[in-house]
Amino acid sequence: MAILRADYTIERLNRMGQEYLPGFLGLEMLTMAQGSLESRMPVKQLHFAPNAFLHAASIVALADTTCGYATFAHLPDGAESFTTIELKSNHLATVREGSIACTATAQHLGRNTQVWDAVVTDESSGRKLALFRCTQMILWPRH
Repeated sequence: MAILRADYTIERLNRMGQEYLPGFLGLEMLTMAQGSLESRMPVKQLHFAPNAFLHAASIVALADTTCGYATFAHLPDGAESFTTIELKSNHLATVREGSIACTATAQHLGRNTQVWDAVVTDESSGRKLALFRCTQMILWPRH
């Protein structure tokens, strides 16, 4: 089983995404422990679809990034990286202002795959907005 790596800190995870989609969307990693990572995203106009609802892709970006960063922090020794091979989301509700939060929890931390579940909530009320699951394939150096 993969254990939380000391070389991946919250500060490092937040720096990783600054010039990429996570930084553009305003994602912030908050707390990390063995098998879990918590994050948040302030809701801005750019997160909405033209129908004035929070875009599903914004919610998926928060959940997928949180699970992906958690995977980085739990890579087995010697692993090079990972790639997402499957993801699924169920959208239950929306928000129009404030911030949304995400808690990613490991379901399987194997040598070749990891499975993560995430729950996205309205940060102020705790109301569930989405349920998310992804499978990550661990990438090993080629010899």
